Amino acid sequence: MPLISVLTPVHAERAEFLTEAGESLAAQDLPAGWELEWLIQEDGPESTPAVVAKRFPFSRYQANGESLGVNIARNVALSRADGSLVHVLDSDDLLLPNALRTAIEAFAAHPRIHWVTGQAYDLLPDSSRRSFPAPLEPGLIEPGVMTQLVLDTGKPAAPCAGLTARTDTVRAFGGWVATARGGDLALVVALAETTAGFMPPEVTWLYRRHAGQITGQDGWSRLQAESMALVRQRIAALRRLGVSVAGEPAAGG
Repeated sequence: MPLISVLTPVHAERAEFLTEAGESLAAQDLPAGWELEWLIQEDGPESTPAVVAKRFPFSRYQANGESLGVNIARNVALSRADGSLVHVLDSDDLLLPNALRTAIEAFAAHPRIHWVTGQAYDLLPDSSRRSFPAPLEPGLIEPGVMTQLVLDTGKPAAPCAGLTARTDTVRAFGGWVATARGGDLALVVALAETTAGFMPPEVTWLYRRHAGQITGQDGWSRLQAESMALVRQRIAALRRLGVSVAGEPAAGG
């Protein structure tokens, strides 16, 4: 039976949001025959998220035992994934009921793609939603298109937190990158430079805005320039070396 693995790194202080994330997964309208597994990776010793995980029979919880950082936590979760597809769900975000179906159906409709990025609304503290424009037109995204936009603007060309990708391809590129900032972007540009992707026209997830957001904390901008330099260097290196992923993925891969 086909399986999609949802990867969620979490800290103890996000346990209240984790419950809502789990409820959004429980409400997923999956295509016939598909199942999901929720891989919760606590970045630290075992604590409250372990209790939350027990509420959801499709979850598989593990604690790192120490704080290793969000990108390493994602990679540890990736090592436990059994699905042919992986989806990124941050512990404070929510999926709309159509999210995983939309991504899965995109892979079925476009066999040569390796990744799908989802459009999002901001979820504000008062529970209202705020739209923001997508930087790319929905539809097929050919290799190099998104990465050129990153180079031109110096910003992510799509929300990295809404990524769904072929598990084999993510593993082949080493998973999430251990940069000071933007390890998710460093992975996405490797995928987007070497393989085709897809952006559905539908909004599929909610990006929660709240006071405890890591990206809103003092000092977040420190080392941002160095991290973006690594992203640009990665794109340039892939182009110089002519790296590409040839052929369509194997069935189920």
